[in-house]
Amino acid sequence: MRTLLPILLSGALGYAVLMAYVYFFQARLVYFPNVPGRALTATPSQIGLKYEEIRVTTADGVELHGWYVPAPAGAPAVLICHGNAGNIAHRLDWLALFRGMGCAVLLFDYRGFGQSHGSPTEQGTYLDAQAAWDYLTHTRGFSPAEIVLVGESLGGPIAAHLAKDVTPAALILVSTFTSVLDLARIFYWYLPVRLLARFHYPTATYLARAKVPTLLVHSREDRTTPFSHSETLRSCASGPAQLLEILGDHNAGFLLSGTKLAAGVRGFLETHGILAASAAPAR
Repeated sequence: MRTLLPILLSGALGYAVLMAYVYFFQARLVYFPNVPGRALTATPSQIGLKYEEIRVTTADGVELHGWYVPAPAGAPAVLICHGNAGNIAHRLDWLALFRGMGCAVLLFDYRGFGQSHGSPTEQGTYLDAQAAWDYLTHTRGFSPAEIVLVGESLGGPIAAHLAKDVTPAALILVSTFTSVLDLARIFYWYLPVRLLARFHYPTATYLARAKVPTLLVHSREDRTTPFSHSETLRSCASGPAQLLEILGDHNAGFLLSGTKLAAGVRGFLETHGILAASAAPAR
């Protein structure tokens, strides 16, 4: 017993230290702006797209950076909320996909990512998406019915949160989880995650309040966010929802399912009357 007691006390102390780390440094487990880095290593011009550098200021005074790729007047716009790592320079595939469909595209970095100022927080990312939306509606003159919101992974709850308030033309969620808490229960099953959670990102809750057509894109091979999360999200949606199954892991959708992904997204937008052809000047 004299030998066992120190071992138990040491284990308990280690467990308490682990819980403290997870609680106080939780943002480091959620946001990865430095993976692979904050430097913008590419631009839309490298894939043959004309673009404009933009700066927008959020309601709480944070300056964000982004790229706007124009399209002929009458075309819909796509607002992309990217995942929790890297920056807009790592999302050129999304630009190519939607510009290839004739859409205008706005890609922006959350606070603390890329060239955007500040540090990321849950409420801050919601304000960031709202500022990007305001740029499209106020500066570019798009109506809500002309804008498609796209959320990739962590961008899913951010896009869904915005969708419930602004009612866009449609919502596309790619490899998205039902909530951070649900995901944490899988990876940190040995911790009392409900007590420790400081980030929530409850996608399912937001989606239930977003009465818009929704496309969920996911792969059964995804080991970061299980495919079952998108199945649950489909059942939670209050508007018409469909699930597009692709191949590859969490980040390999374009590489292994590029053609299927493009066809599925285009079919979804056409079904809901969102895509429109126009030869008018860009706005």
